[in-house]
Amino acid sequence: MWSPSVTEVMVMLEFLDVGLNTVTKAAMSGGMSHFVLVVYSNILAIFFLVPCSFIFYSRQRSRPQLTCSIVYRIFILSLVSCCGQMFHYIGIEYSSPTLASAMIDLTPGFTFILAIISRMENLDLRVQSSQAKSIGTLVLMTGALIVTLYKGLPITVAPSTNKLLKEIMLSSQSNWVLGGFFLALHSVILASYYIVQTWIIRDYPAELMVTLICCIFVSILSAIVSLVAEKDANAWRLKPNINLMAIGYSAAFALSLRSVLHTWALKKKGPVYVSMFKPLGMVIAIVSGVAFLGDTIYLGSLVGAATIALGFYAVIWGQAQEKLMVDDNEICSFIKSPLKKFSPAK
Repeated sequence: MWSPSVTEVMVMLEFLDVGLNTVTKAAMSGGMSHFVLVVYSNILAIFFLVPCSFIFYSRQRSRPQLTCSIVYRIFILSLVSCCGQMFHYIGIEYSSPTLASAMIDLTPGFTFILAIISRMENLDLRVQSSQAKSIGTLVLMTGALIVTLYKGLPITVAPSTNKLLKEIMLSSQSNWVLGGFFLALHSVILASYYIVQTWIIRDYPAELMVTLICCIFVSILSAIVSLVAEKDANAWRLKPNINLMAIGYSAAFALSLRSVLHTWALKKKGPVYVSMFKPLGMVIAIVSGVAFLGDTIYLGSLVGAATIALGFYAVIWGQAQEKLMVDDNEICSFIKSPLKKFSPAK
């Protein structure tokens, strides 16, 4: 039976993430409050996660013990998540999904720095694997900047097929700089989120339970903030339109499926590996724009996409080399132990 790898899962999540940015932008362009979106999305996600957790853990004979220390860590994760969700949606509201996909490319750099500070990643520039990961991270961010800032000559020209969606994707707001500022803060917070989540999952390897408890805490925290910040009582009324679709998409994907799979990937590969997939979102946004919106492909997009692919490969190669080194050390230790045990006494 086919079992998806971490890489395949992360690429799939980036495709879905681009769709999330577009749907939420459409909802907020129609007047939906980002405060309401965060509260309702987290509450709905709880209803998704509770039955999934019950079914999954009921089949297991034992699960990790939930201690006060773990709950405290999850509460810290919830504070980070709440701020991240708020800043992300505020940034999209003031700018566009395209800028959101571009600014998220800062996440790998911030994650790499925080992972080194927290000693989750080893940096030894004398070793090829560390050199590859460091250079790959810089190349990834360079490719993201090329895609964002350099347009170049047009390669293909295609007629627009959906003007409404194109306006949503490329809409310009008067507070574009403010939106970019909040999106940059979201990148820093997302990097911190990966670090804290990895800190938790290494001692409490229960992805569904961590996600569920985090959603409960975020629902409470965001409700407190939103009840103070959102003055319009009508904003809390929902209708069967794009607003409801945005809440459902965010709850089912961003807060349930993506959170669980990110936690699983962090346990398997660590925070730096997971964050490396974020620049792919910009490439996916460009391809989606060409395929569904009839956008033009520019030289800068191709050069940037190729640069991102090169940097991504360098980081993956560095990760693979580190894993080989760890495996070799374990094999050597296993071989040497019996030899020491049965060596004749002098």
